[in-house]
Amino acid sequence: METGRQFTRRELALDPVELSTLLLGAVIEATGPDGTVAVRLVEVEAYRGLDDPASHCYRGKTPRNAVMWGPAGHLYVYFVYGMHFCANVVGTEDGQPGAVLLRAGEVVSGADIARARRPSARGNGELAKGPAILTSVLGIDRAENGVDLTDPASPVRLFSGERVSEADIRTGPRVGVAMAMDTPWRFWIDGSPAVSTYRRGGKRRAAAPGR
Repeated sequence: METGRQFTRRELALDPVELSTLLLGAVIEATGPDGTVAVRLVEVEAYRGLDDPASHCYRGKTPRNAVMWGPAGHLYVYFVYGMHFCANVVGTEDGQPGAVLLRAGEVVSGADIARARRPSARGNGELAKGPAILTSVLGIDRAENGVDLTDPASPVRLFSGERVSEADIRTGPRVGVAMAMDTPWRFWIDGSPAVSTYRRGGKRRAAAPGR
């Protein structure tokens, strides 16, 4: 599959809700010691800043969320549940926090590497199904926090892919958040087998991906 051209920073400097639909169908590619894996994004979630109680930035800037404050086009990676990493594409203008959580995708290149990293996956549709699984398949961890997705020399790069028709995009509540549980800022491609299972949030899921 064609990955398209690499995104520019200006193209990614969007409100997270708008950026979410742009990222559906985009391809994220990561290169590690064992090779390169590319994933077509099929599910994402938008998180704003000071006006979004489900966002890491809701209470202000900290060392942990500093990348989320821009500039756009960088990767914000955080650790959750003491065992998983989740990855976000930073959007908005520099100094205005906001990012899009990468929830799920379809492996389009490097499938052998992806299967070696995810031997328990029951078919290609499950190789990158879920935010922590997606980062595992791409080999992304804390070392990639802050990398520039628009730089051709970056270990993680973001490409335009093939645009998805609005008719094929669905929206709904975000998964597992403790606040703003009904805000419909999860976006996915209808019919993709890689889209993750929806689980409503609440106090027991306060540390879920994206929060």
